[in-house]
Amino acid sequence: MDGIIIINKPKNYTSHDIVYQAKKILQEKVGHTGTLDPMATGVLPLLIGKGTLCSKYLIHHDKIYEVELTLGKRTDTADAQGNIIEEKEVSRDCFQKDKIEKVFQTFIGKQEQIPPMYSAIKVKGKKLYEYARKGQTVEVPSRQIEIYQLQLLQIRQEEYKIEFKVHCSKGTYVRSLCEDISKKLGTVGYMSKLNRLQVGEFSIKQAILVEQLEKGMNTYITIEELFFCKQEIRLAKHRLQPFLNGVKLKVQETDGIYRIYEEQKFIGIGIVEKGRLKRDIIL
Repeated sequence: MDGIIIINKPKNYTSHDIVYQAKKILQEKVGHTGTLDPMATGVLPLLIGKGTLCSKYLIHHDKIYEVELTLGKRTDTADAQGNIIEEKEVSRDCFQKDKIEKVFQTFIGKQEQIPPMYSAIKVKGKKLYEYARKGQTVEVPSRQIEIYQLQLLQIRQEEYKIEFKVHCSKGTYVRSLCEDISKKLGTVGYMSKLNRLQVGEFSIKQAILVEQLEKGMNTYITIEELFFCKQEIRLAKHRLQPFLNGVKLKVQETDGIYRIYEEQKFIGIGIVEKGRLKRDIIL
């Protein structure tokens, strides 16, 4: 099996836990395209077999999340798993629909974001959460992200909660976004729930549970399907073996990624650079 399976990750499991379970079930090499926090649920694409070679094409995907923000309290991890380190009054106008949507609009577009201390980003060779766990402080460099859309879903004033959907670029920390939204509303807050609905073209509608994988439900996206939008190159038999051996073939096609076929049989993925076709992912 070579391709991608979309898992609906349950709460309180790490991405590594899911990869480990899938390896045991499928008896194949398994990887993933980016971690989800243990408290988060939703879309986790698993790369199976030679599908693991596709990871370089999948790491820059946009993402869509459903988020629950709890106002009035701030935690050291910026989510529900941390310890409360600050409490602040929440005024009634924090729950006015117009005010929330105006605040949301200020986050649309490209911007600099400071990642949370409890994250795996490395500074001076150590992960930020290693500093945080020892109570050490370190200057955290900002990174450029982009918010494409923020949509208010529900206001639950009696519970001090706001639910929204966010479409954002790779590298966006929703925990930091929740803290920044809370600040602009005039209070503090933390991310109390996170559900990932989409990663690039991979949707929650395609996702299955690990239990379904155990029962043999292993519908997956093939490498050929993954690159369906790319043009194809069909190689004659006398050119196929040199291509498989790593010889760069002269072609007329423009630079880019191509699906490679021998007659009707899908062989894998090749890359054209300066009029030369080279092998990339071969089944």
